[in-house]
Amino acid sequence: MKPLRIGISANFFYADKQRRAYPPKTILFGEESLYHWIEKAGAIPYMIPRLSGTLSLRDVALDLDGVVFSGGADVCPASYGEEALRPEWEGDYARDQYEIELFRVARALNKPILGVCRGHQLINVALGGTLYQDIATQNPQTQPHRDGDIYDGLSHHMKLEAGSVLAGLYEGQSEAHINSIHHQSIKDLGRGLRVQARSIPDNIIESVWLDEPEEFVLGVQWHPEWITDPAMLDSSKIRDYFIDACIRNKAM
Repeated sequence: MKPLRIGISANFFYADKQRRAYPPKTILFGEESLYHWIEKAGAIPYMIPRLSGTLSLRDVALDLDGVVFSGGADVCPASYGEEALRPEWEGDYARDQYEIELFRVARALNKPILGVCRGHQLINVALGGTLYQDIATQNPQTQPHRDGDIYDGLSHHMKLEAGSVLAGLYEGQSEAHINSIHHQSIKDLGRGLRVQARSIPDNIIESVWLDEPEEFVLGVQWHPEWITDPAMLDSSKIRDYFIDACIRNKAM
């Protein structure tokens, strides 16, 4: 059987006169580790472009076996009906619209979906949920969830919700250690989503699952592709669970 084709949503750099490469142009890019992480499962990762309109995202998704929504820029508050509390939290509205449409198309085609960090938040917003624009400002009793100086060196524990899909995947494990690289998080859950894990001790939502039969939609707030410490959560299980769903779906 040919290797699976897994599409990964793109990050965007917009026109910037200070940038040496293509300063007046929009650049699509991806962080390499996520592509390697998917590749290690034997699947071929592809970046999904934002199209001009000649073809549609449905045309792209038809050729894929699964879709990963990647990390990156903030989700724009306008995408969930709010105004940005600060200019630096305006996020990337154009990317939101591209990814929300991709999410809608992937679901309609019954493609397994995995969201990572921003992708986890995007799934929630696409299903009508909202976000904390900034955890420290709007939920000040919480622990730090982002530190720009140590980046993915910041970590904390989380608890797996009893009876959840994630708890079943990590049978016998009620807690786990994960990295933390985000200042936004889920506030109000989107339609049909069930919480899979929460941070300790502040209960920030760390994972969600769409509770719909015959669908695979999983979001994780951390970056599983960056975890190499054996003392932390074995996130290859999440990737392999997603890949297995893609294999089953392709065989149908």
